[in-house]
Amino acid sequence: MTGAGEAFGVALRELRVAASLTLEGLAEASGVSVRGIGDLERGRRTAPQRRTVAALADGLGLGDAERERLLATARAGRSTGYAPAGVRALPRGIVDFVGRTREMASLTELAETAAARLSTAKDPGQVAVAVSGPPGTGKTTLALHAARELAGRFPDGQLVVDLRGMDEEPPGPAELMLIVLKALQVADRDLARTGPQGHPGLYRQLLAERRCLLVLDNARDEGQVRPLLPGAGAGMVVVTSRRMLTGLESVYRLPLGELTPTEAAAFLTGLVGAERAVADPASLAEVARLCGHLPLALRVAGSWLATRTGWSVRRLADRLALEDRRLDALSTGDIGVSAAFDLSYRQLTPTAARMFRRLSLIAGPDVGTAGAARLTGQEMFDAEDTLEELVEAGLLGSDGERYRLHDLLCLFARTRLVADENAEAVDRAAAALDDWLLRTTIVAGRWFEPDHGALPSGWQGTVDLSSADLARRWLKDEGANWLAALRRAATAGEHAVVVEVAEALHWFSDQWISWVHWPEVFGIAAGSAHALGDPLLEATQLNYHAWALLVCEGRLHDSVARADQALAAARRAGDLQQEAWAHQYRAWAFRKIGDHVTSGKDIVRAAELFEAAGDVHGSLQCMHSHALSLMAQGKSEEALVSYRRTHAFLWQAGDRVNPHVADITRFELHSNMGVAYAQLKQWDDALVHLWTAVRMCHDTGNTSLESRRLIDLGGVLIDAGRPAEARDVYARVLTLDADADPRAVTEARERLDGLRGL
Repeated sequence: MTGAGEAFGVALRELRVAASLTLEGLAEASGVSVRGIGDLERGRRTAPQRRTVAALADGLGLGDAERERLLATARAGRSTGYAPAGVRALPRGIVDFVGRTREMASLTELAETAAARLSTAKDPGQVAVAVSGPPGTGKTTLALHAARELAGRFPDGQLVVDLRGMDEEPPGPAELMLIVLKALQVADRDLARTGPQGHPGLYRQLLAERRCLLVLDNARDEGQVRPLLPGAGAGMVVVTSRRMLTGLESVYRLPLGELTPTEAAAFLTGLVGAERAVADPASLAEVARLCGHLPLALRVAGSWLATRTGWSVRRLADRLALEDRRLDALSTGDIGVSAAFDLSYRQLTPTAARMFRRLSLIAGPDVGTAGAARLTGQEMFDAEDTLEELVEAGLLGSDGERYRLHDLLCLFARTRLVADENAEAVDRAAAALDDWLLRTTIVAGRWFEPDHGALPSGWQGTVDLSSADLARRWLKDEGANWLAALRRAATAGEHAVVVEVAEALHWFSDQWISWVHWPEVFGIAAGSAHALGDPLLEATQLNYHAWALLVCEGRLHDSVARADQALAAARRAGDLQQEAWAHQYRAWAFRKIGDHVTSGKDIVRAAELFEAAGDVHGSLQCMHSHALSLMAQGKSEEALVSYRRTHAFLWQAGDRVNPHVADITRFELHSNMGVAYAQLKQWDDALVHLWTAVRMCHDTGNTSLESRRLIDLGGVLIDAGRPAEARDVYARVLTLDADADPRAVTEARERLDGLRGL
């Protein structure tokens, strides 16, 4: 409990240090336990008995004057545990509080709600707030800051009680209730008269009569807290816990996470000083990022710099950049991020502890239940229960059906994985996860392949891939994870699997065109195909890589070089289809370069080869490419004729064209026809086609292409003299989800800035 009683702990520590005694040395000299002395120095116990103080004084070898001062400090601690009306025991040690604006606004509003209940007969219940969050997020700091800021709303005082929830044997409700009653200055004779059985009633009565703010800090679980909630009155209770305390009824909930990047930088600036922060803001931001924007880690990092004035911020950033040393670097004195995490880890069940450790094997930012189940070998329902246990313990974040370890918690879990598990078992778990990721990726990707589509009969999977939409969502959600598995498979020489995965993803890549990793995926696959010594496989993957370099990165000359390699491999294999695709990608790249003569020759050759190979999808793309070439040369009317011819071919081909390929071709045709009409200044026709393209992209869930088509639409609206509508279109780009093309988002922002005032 904070307040004047903390002075005893400060005085005791100063005397012990002056006597050159360790905690163990003073314990041996005084007969008081090490834990007892530690609790007194840290303020966990603020009202020691006289005989305890006398024993400590003897152990310290104090003279009469010093002995009396120590006894007086102890008496003061016992007499001021409760601040009566007009005298507030304000918390201290929170001068560097930063951010949490939303949370403070919520607590302020709830304090006002509590005050309003003073005269409300219908709802006499006292306001209770549960502040929860992972270790190191600053729950206690927020509660103490709120106690100080809201003191005026609680004239009968503030009590802050440490429930010591991380102790091996934390105090129970009866002991804590007695601490509060003594802090409320209930006489020992009254406590004796009512007896332990009467303490709960007395506790509730006193808190109902007084407008107090009671902070129950560091709660272990619901069982410890529930009896301490007063129920009635105009006071307010703030409970902090690493656990979510889901079982508590009738409480407001305030979850805490890490700070924002801006708040984290401000926090560090307050610790290291404005001069050093301003001198290298980029390094300061990097330190904040490497600390995961976690308040405890930021405090440790800031303390390092504050006490090492010769260090630059860059030096600390470089030190923290070493992953295997980062947790060691984030410790100073008796404060450390690992120590804070370890307290929660030690309270997990063995099953949850194993899940926590193995989640550090996840390469991406999050994972679904099915992936987590593969790591532990559990059934899905059991794995979900285990994941939720970790969420409840504050060691795992959740967003819908995805679970995420904070970066620093992931590093800590990795250290425990090495220390607590057999290396062979860990390798088996990682291999099981990779095998599942890659096999599921193949099945999901084939939804979009012309020769596959729906799930193969008899396929039994642990995720629902019963529709193309579900397959698309899984591939995106697990993208970082299956990409990491693909990298590992290539490194391990599993080249056939790598090529199979890339082949399955070929047409899906059009569904997620803004993903930046397609050049890597198809580049890895081209290398694996070469290692297999199969020229047809190599030609195919080289063509895919040429596409990715062209479309995703705009590396036109590199794309031509890759297409040339594909052409050579296709000729070695004697495969007309891959020869045609190589010419198609060469034509596309040369058109972008502006070499329309070479582009035209490649288009003609591609068309001949596609027809000879009977490739309807290739012929369709080749016809579209011809129309694009005409438009690039300023032949808009001829281009429109070619677009219509392509559209008619698509219609006549019917179900010979894969539905996903057909969808993309249709809205690309509408988009390009819209641009062609705009070149002819036929604005109404242009806008009809462009809006049709945008609507089709939206309806098929292709957010990447939707964002690009909106950019085209906005440009045409500006050219048509309709800037207000263009502003709305660019603003719409900014409302799209994370699958929007980042380049389109950036362009939308820039164009909105340019339209201000028009």
